[in-house]
Amino acid sequence: MLRSNAEDLVRKTMARFVDTVLIPKAQEIDQKGEFPREIFMEMAGMGVFGIRYPKNRGGSGGNTTLYCIICEELARGLMSAAASTAMQCLMGTNFLFHFGTEEMHREFFLPAMRGEKIACFCLTEPEAGGDLGSVSTLATRTSDGYVINGLKTWVTDGPVASFYTVLCQTDPAKKLRGLNFFFVPRDTPGVSVSKPFDLLGTRTTPICELSLTDVRIPAHYMLCEEGRGTDSLLGILSEIRTMTAALGIGLVRAALHDCIQYAHERVAFGKPIGSYQLIQAKVAELAVDLEAAKLLTYRATHMIDDKISCLPQASMAKYFATEAACKAGDYATRIFGAYGFSMEYTAQRYYRDNRFLLYGGGTHEVLLPNIARWVGL
Repeated sequence: MLRSNAEDLVRKTMARFVDTVLIPKAQEIDQKGEFPREIFMEMAGMGVFGIRYPKNRGGSGGNTTLYCIICEELARGLMSAAASTAMQCLMGTNFLFHFGTEEMHREFFLPAMRGEKIACFCLTEPEAGGDLGSVSTLATRTSDGYVINGLKTWVTDGPVASFYTVLCQTDPAKKLRGLNFFFVPRDTPGVSVSKPFDLLGTRTTPICELSLTDVRIPAHYMLCEEGRGTDSLLGILSEIRTMTAALGIGLVRAALHDCIQYAHERVAFGKPIGSYQLIQAKVAELAVDLEAAKLLTYRATHMIDDKISCLPQASMAKYFATEAACKAGDYATRIFGAYGFSMEYTAQRYYRDNRFLLYGGGTHEVLLPNIARWVGL
């Protein structure tokens, strides 16, 4: 799967950061349940947030494969850190990069690359998730811009964000063709952020609701061509799904590593539990899942980098890798036995954090019918 020296260098660099900085602090960070700003700034200093963007525009000059390698390695250390990084690198800044003015780049995009401003993406509503046609947040045209009213929910990093990319309806009669993305700075009058949700997993990735009441923004804060919001989202959907798959790979790797180590150390009936076939079978299943997930995911990222349409392949990768992560979390708690129920061990965190992967980029109840249609059913 390795196609360049850059891929090898990025993986080794991120693996070293994860092993020496992130993993030693992961348990403490998770227990505190606070956004890891210090870790966030360290990653900014490494150029992580600009990996997808060209160097002449403030980025690091990488591609989707390098982005997913970063997400995978970070998820191996702490899913929360990987989730916030994924948001900063892709959904939170993508539309600002492509459609923002030079002034917006100076004031928001470049500081986001340096970690000085935090970006996030507002798509989901209480009655609209995968069903984009039900988006009801309304952006009404005025003489000098737009007025936005609506409510967004499950806003990842929303409580700590400096600005938001918000999907709005501009013409309800046009349904999907009336959707557009808008740039909304946090300090805009009428923007209100709820208290963070109390979460099962990824507890240091703060999530909230975002209320927009008579929020007035200038016309150039529309972050796509008018009526092309759906198309703009579809343009990065393969990246979103492969990124989510990469997060799943990272969790499987972490769980598999810890399961193997524990199976060597834990003795039952006079010998290490790793010598028993039922334990071996679980480890073997996870090892096979891991290799298959890697092949699916990095085939898709290479297609994206080669500018080959790959939404079916990206969707399959997302489905398989995140289901594998759920299995890995479950198997870890079984191999660890009662210790898998203890907050002192990593197994419980893998079990909790894997649920985060099921929803981003499309639920599997949405993905599976689409995959069936793509293969001819």
